[in-house]
Amino acid sequence: MSSDKNSGQTIQEALAVVRQQIDGIDGTLLELLNRRAQCAREVGEIKARFGDDGFIYRPEREAQVLRRLQELNQGPLADETITRLFREVMSACLALEQPIGVAFLGPLGTFSESAAVKQFGHAARLLPQASIDDVFREVEAGHADYAVVPVENSTEGAIGRTLDLLLGTSLKICGEVVVRIHQNLLTRASDLGEIKQVLSHAQSLAQCHEWLNRNLPDVPRIPVASNAEAARRAAEDPSIAAIAGEAAAERYQLPHLASNIEDEPNNTTRFLVLGRFAAGVSGQDKTSLILSTPNRTGALQSLLSPLAQAGVSMTRLESRPARHALWEYVFFVDIEGHADAEPVKSALDKLAAEAAYLKVLGSYPIAVY
Repeated sequence: MSSDKNSGQTIQEALAVVRQQIDGIDGTLLELLNRRAQCAREVGEIKARFGDDGFIYRPEREAQVLRRLQELNQGPLADETITRLFREVMSACLALEQPIGVAFLGPLGTFSESAAVKQFGHAARLLPQASIDDVFREVEAGHADYAVVPVENSTEGAIGRTLDLLLGTSLKICGEVVVRIHQNLLTRASDLGEIKQVLSHAQSLAQCHEWLNRNLPDVPRIPVASNAEAARRAAEDPSIAAIAGEAAAERYQLPHLASNIEDEPNNTTRFLVLGRFAAGVSGQDKTSLILSTPNRTGALQSLLSPLAQAGVSMTRLESRPARHALWEYVFFVDIEGHADAEPVKSALDKLAAEAAYLKVLGSYPIAVY
């Protein structure tokens, strides 16, 4: 039996002291979590008493809480860990009133599911859909409270279908989620030589192109509807390998034969959160717009000049063919700041006077990692 030479204390005795402290802390945490849940319930009761519109999820309030916690955090837990833990706490508290229904591009086990859970926690009611179109329709029809849709990937660029649907929807962007994309080779094969096919979504195959060239150059690469579908098939056939994320690996109980095989080490996908209500000012916000201008020399520079004059920073500019005319384009623009706060408010008033078309897609908190 080992012991501390200076104190004569055994390892079991030393551990018992620390474990007793942990038990006491766990009890306090349990009490505080239930007190927080009771406060969340009281918030719902107050809203109902004063005739609130029933909008129980406030993305701007959540962002403010998470930022404050990160400022208070002194470790050893990382800020990202604190954010994830408290999102789950908030998710569970909201579910006491009513679980939030979240539509996303399915099936279960995709990166879209990971984004939905990252934003809304595991207490949310997850509603996987067959297409991005169906994700939009589910919220527009009131069958889901929010949509989570991919809008751009750092390697592959913009998600065209999402941009097209933003043109016509009445939904508002009320949040954003940034997910680090780690691709893994999942299979029941014991080594690379046993693999006869590699399955994945076409975009994931493209993101791992060089790794596949080096390690599986002669194995056919077959695109399928989703990474989760690839994982499902790999779980049934050991000659198949799937390229997919951790969520698919867990759902289908597939071992990693290789991890983090994406060619770009900073491969990241940005998702938008869409709802029927606008988000309020959080203090660190973005606003997304759609603009169009007549096709003439210098038109875009002239159109965007109110932003520069107001000192509003533009973080993204994406062109997309317009639906109404050949060789005409609309521009998707992200700017810093909230549409209801200066200087963005004044700049948007000037933009509206200059633009042939202007649609404010929404203002929302900048993603909290």
